[in-house]
Amino acid sequence: MDYEKLGFRCGIEIHQQLETHKLFCNCPSLVNDESKPDVIIKRKIRAVAGETGEVDKAAAFEKQRNRAFIYEACKTSSCLVELDEEPPHEVNKEALETALEIALLLNAKPVDQIQFMRKTVIDGSNVSGFQRTALIATEGYIQTSKGNIAVPTVCLEEEAAKKIKEENNTVTYRLDRLGVALVEIATDASIKDNEHAKECASIIGMILRSTGKVKRGIGTIRQDVNVSIAGKSRVEIKGFQELRSIPLVIENEVKRQMALKESKPEVRKANPDGSSEFLRPMPGAARMYPETDVKPIIVTKEMISAIKLPELLTEAAIRLEKQYNINADLANSILKEEVDFEKYAMKFTKIEPTFIATALVIYPKEIKRKHNVDADKITEEQYNAIFGFLAEGKISKEAVIELMKDAAEGKKIDISRFSVVSDEELKKGLKAVVEANKGAPMGALMGEAMKKFRGKADGKKIMDLMKAIAGQ
Repeated sequence: MDYEKLGFRCGIEIHQQLETHKLFCNCPSLVNDESKPDVIIKRKIRAVAGETGEVDKAAAFEKQRNRAFIYEACKTSSCLVELDEEPPHEVNKEALETALEIALLLNAKPVDQIQFMRKTVIDGSNVSGFQRTALIATEGYIQTSKGNIAVPTVCLEEEAAKKIKEENNTVTYRLDRLGVALVEIATDASIKDNEHAKECASIIGMILRSTGKVKRGIGTIRQDVNVSIAGKSRVEIKGFQELRSIPLVIENEVKRQMALKESKPEVRKANPDGSSEFLRPMPGAARMYPETDVKPIIVTKEMISAIKLPELLTEAAIRLEKQYNINADLANSILKEEVDFEKYAMKFTKIEPTFIATALVIYPKEIKRKHNVDADKITEEQYNAIFGFLAEGKISKEAVIELMKDAAEGKKIDISRFSVVSDEELKKGLKAVVEANKGAPMGALMGEAMKKFRGKADGKKIMDLMKAIAGQ
């Protein structure tokens, strides 16, 4: 598909939850609060005119559906602010600072004054009928393999409520997610093709994770894609949870637009099979109006200079490769899994960094796959003990994964069965293996040797001695 010839235009919007308390109250960001609801209310929401004096088309469309909304709230994660029975509190300063930090990492220029706006949303996902959002920075950009892509806006806003079910023209929401601090990043429409869109989303995701201040896991980050081709209207596709689905959905949307005789601006939902379906008309500027309950915030030079920018994950991976002489895959895995590799590498200098990295990022997966045991339960104290025994020569490398499995299962770390044997004992034992298995191939001999000495001697040493003794 020749995207340039088709007049392809595409931009993405990234919505990322921040790891802090809610934006306008002190409730914790328990986006999956499993407590039993303390309050259940039922409401209907109506559309109001925006700053232009007109009612937004998308809001008018939702009003025609005449749906009722049920809200479930837990006192552990919601208060009167979420129920729209109390004005918003002062803006979460930590969330504001994180949003500004993200903006600077995106090469954007913070605005002089932050003014929160109300954005009309009457699909029930906001109890008040609007979402509070504020422009934080403008004129940013990211560097990609196909040139720089502009990031015109970075916004700070509140997350919507979580839909639980929909039946008989009634929609039920949970308020645990409502009000969670959210940063919205929008690129311009200069993305070149469907794979380039995936790359751009990946780069922005990397920048967000580099801060260490964003939530992780399914549902904590969402991508919306705006797509059009020459002669056709812009379509916004919502609901992407995984980057890998972006190219297919965009390709299918382009094919859909190519087949249309007439088109109109609309919002569509991405389906798991790569198709999309109509949600509502495209919203416009008529849904925005000023938030009068939140004071404007002056952004000072002191606020900006106080922000310390973190090392980007891409830069950190290159540094780990060079500093610790590990391969690129291990370096990236260390950062992806967020393990404390450097802390252990600096403490246990007698152990090869590559082995420490392997133990931290690869062994847990092996333990899970082979034994169905969750290695996340291994504590820092237990890792220190295991690496300490290895550094002191009390156990071999082969014993590490076995001791990690014991720790993950809640067992006491006992190295008695892994006491390292002397070279003399090892040679004697290997000779016995060869005598008992005369004529056996090296693979079979090593299998018997490992049964006897696994965890008690280094595997390479066993192999070298076995070759010498067996003469193979």
